[in-house]
Amino acid sequence: MSQLKSKKTLINWDLVTVNPNNKNWDWKDLFCFWGVNIQSIIGFSLIASLYFIYNLNSLVVFFGTILGTLLVYFFSNWIGKPSQKFGLPFVVLLRSSLGVRGAKYFGLIRFLVGIFMFGIQTYFISVAFSYLLRIFLFSIDPSLLDQQIFLTFYFGMNIIDWISIIVTMIFQGFLFSVGMNFNKKIIIFSASAVYLAMIIFFFSVLLSDVKFTSQAFLNNLYLGNFLDKNNLGPIITVAGTIFAYFSIIILTFGDFSRYVKNENQLKKGNLSLLLNLIIFSVFALFIVTGVDAFLKQDPENLSRILTNPKDIIGKLDNLLITNLALIFIIIASASTNLIANFIPSQYTLINFIPSSLSIKSSSFIIITLGFIIGIFWLTFLSQIGILSFIDTFGSFFGPLFGVMIADFYFIQKGSLNNKDIYSLENSGIYYYTGGWHLKGVYSLILGFIFSASTIWNSNLMFLQPYSWIIGGFVAGFVYYLLAKD
Repeated sequence: MSQLKSKKTLINWDLVTVNPNNKNWDWKDLFCFWGVNIQSIIGFSLIASLYFIYNLNSLVVFFGTILGTLLVYFFSNWIGKPSQKFGLPFVVLLRSSLGVRGAKYFGLIRFLVGIFMFGIQTYFISVAFSYLLRIFLFSIDPSLLDQQIFLTFYFGMNIIDWISIIVTMIFQGFLFSVGMNFNKKIIIFSASAVYLAMIIFFFSVLLSDVKFTSQAFLNNLYLGNFLDKNNLGPIITVAGTIFAYFSIIILTFGDFSRYVKNENQLKKGNLSLLLNLIIFSVFALFIVTGVDAFLKQDPENLSRILTNPKDIIGKLDNLLITNLALIFIIIASASTNLIANFIPSQYTLINFIPSSLSIKSSSFIIITLGFIIGIFWLTFLSQIGILSFIDTFGSFFGPLFGVMIADFYFIQKGSLNNKDIYSLENSGIYYYTGGWHLKGVYSLILGFIFSASTIWNSNLMFLQPYSWIIGGFVAGFVYYLLAKD
């Protein structure tokens, strides 16, 4: 179906209200959604590292994780409800608080962060794939890898690396450009497959040397003096870390909640994040400690350095497990890339040029830009502080959330004009001043200042895990004061 071409409308068939018949997500689908969000290399390393940072004081980390998860739960419910109710993605709802043109340009912030993270994540997926290729070539003839063709590097990558990143891009482009119904199948398959892989990995570690690994598992049950008042700070820090990990997906959660059947399924599904974290944490912790004990044959003195799955499998002398682990790392990382980076970038890009772009065309643009970022990551982008760039632009996420929440719940009182939100007519209620809602813009900028200060001001860096919340509260409160009249 062709897009509507009128210059007075922002209607795009990929951005319009979801047909009630297509709202087919329930709590089980959201369980898989949240599972995919944590089933990445970064998620695995983060969860395992938290226990080791706090000397395996399981209760401190457990309660900190619960607290952080509850924050994610409530914030996701708040931002997910308007999209579920009206069937609209994040960037369309943003028009209500920032104006139909303001949402277009500020929405690009999410695109910029998403596209950079997509390219970087793609590079790391391609690294896992290159390991598989090297194992395959080595199994054919070990001397193959010593050939000059495999020892010549361009932009920090040899022929195997180039083949890997090209295949990874084509693989993702093919999977991600089909549409949300197929994306849902990817999410369900990935969450199920990765949990199955972790079970296999866990028992492989356990059975490698039952004596040492089982003793290491028991040592994880150390609770320490949980009631010590000094544990309050670590609990809050863990909670902030957990929230910060999920903060990038919270803002654009509406891109997925718009497909949920009803609000009850939405709340039940979001609560499943807690179950996901408990399951994933147990497996991650036991796998890491079991591997460490097995390798060092000393369950009492864990060095706790192998928290990255790629480092772990590199130490195991089991080719089958290594290959399976690499395959599942690729699956988990690709599905996380889909949810956290690709789809949000897709919607915000389409919203920028709604009359011309579609799911297919926007996918091509994202894949192309992601490929460029991926190939230059190792040799150039990683050297110029790209993470600081992402963190700085990410400082807008909390304020954007705050402005949207204040607008929907306190200014609009939960209502929305579905016609005007697609209108570029001067008479449209979301047109404001030339398409910009200046009160929303001012609030957003002020929230950004507070949020970014925790990143760039060394005296405030202890607040960085909560920069998102701080910026969101400031922006939301200021917006309410300005817009309530």
